[in-house]
Formats: sequence, structure tokens, C-alpha cells
Amino acid sequence: MFLIGDTLVSLDILEKDFCCDLDTCHGCCCVEGDAGAPITDEECQLVEQILPVLLPDMTKQAREVVQEQGISYLDPSCERVTSIVNNKDCVFARTDKNGWCYCLIEKAYNAGKIPFKKPISCHLYPIRVSQLPSVAASARPLNGSEASSKLVALNYHRWDICHCARVLGKKKHLKVYQFLKEPLIRRFGQAWYDELCLTAQEWEKQCKQK
Repeated sequence: MFLIGDTLVSLDILEKDFCCDLDTCHGCCCVEGDAGAPITDEECQLVEQILPVLLPDMTKQAREVVQEQGISYLDPSCERVTSIVNNKDCVFARTDKNGWCYCLIEKAYNAGKIPFKKPISCHLYPIRVSQLPSVAASARPLNGSEASSKLVALNYHRWDICHCARVLGKKKHLKVYQFLKEPLIRRFGQAWYDELCLTAQEWEKQCKQK
């Protein structure tokens, strides 16, 4: 792992190929799995504020779930996640007549109806962010960064349904961190992302020299 600011970045994020292939997967990550998407308390407040915009387009089942338990719940690991329908579908997911899944929050954002794009955990996937108590001994501070007492770890999550994304990423020569430029900048800032790119370039040089 590499230390960049207050984040520990998995080597996989610099080395693995990835590029979402919606033409193949049809956005099935919104309706697969057994839990909702991680969502912060601040994001919950934002979604509550824009909920009146989203409700008309939600399915009847999704509206019933939200009415009964709200837009989120605590999963078995005590992480707050978006509510789901039938133990699978995110309440904010819809499927069109062609079988494509899409996010109602993102759709409303793209239409200029709301200022919130979607939970950052969704935007960052396949990167998953977790809080750490202290710096790990395996971190590689190539850039001279020093650890702080509040660290987050960025790891690459490998999911079978994303096989097509790995194939397309290899075809396009796109690494995970390159494909996720926009959400990484959204979450950590431009300066952080620039440092990540420099670290990736330095690591690539070192690998070629071996």
C-alpha cells in the first residue's frame, strides 16, 4: 500500500485494469448483492431533503420500504447503507424496459433537479473506503508523506459481475484510479489526485527497472 496524505492506497488501484461496461452489465451492481450502498450521515440528510423529487419515480415497493424504515439502515457490520427491496435492489434503483438499471438520484442530478449526484460509495466503486486507527507498517511513503492519526484505506473490490469492466479496462489501458478520476477528486481533492498520479508513475518506473 502507498501512503498519500491521510489515505492508504492499495497497489491494486494503481495496477488493475477497470472501465465500467454498461452495454454489457446494464448497471446490475445496483440490484445485486445482499445489502445497500454505504451512505454517510451527511448524505442521508441530503437525500432526505431531495426525497420529494425522487419519490414519484420510485417503485411502489421502494416507497413502502422507505415509509417503513427510512432511506437507510444499519447492516450486520453496523455500517449505514441505503435501504433495499426484497433483500437486493437499492430503493433508488429502477430498471427500464430494456433491462438497464439506473440510479434515480443520478438521473435527477443529470436533469438539473437536485445538487447531489449520488452517495460517494457508489461513485467510487470498485474502490471501497474504510476508516483505520493508525498507519500500517506496509505503507510505502514514496512521496514523502507522513501519516496522521486519522487514516482511511482505499481498496479495490473484485466482484464477479464486473468481469466485463476488467476486460474493457484492459482493452482501453485504463487503471482503476484513472477510470475513477472524477469521484476520487470529488472525495479527496485535485491535489490529492495529482499526487496519486505521480505515485502511480513512480511505481511504474520502479517496476520497469526490476
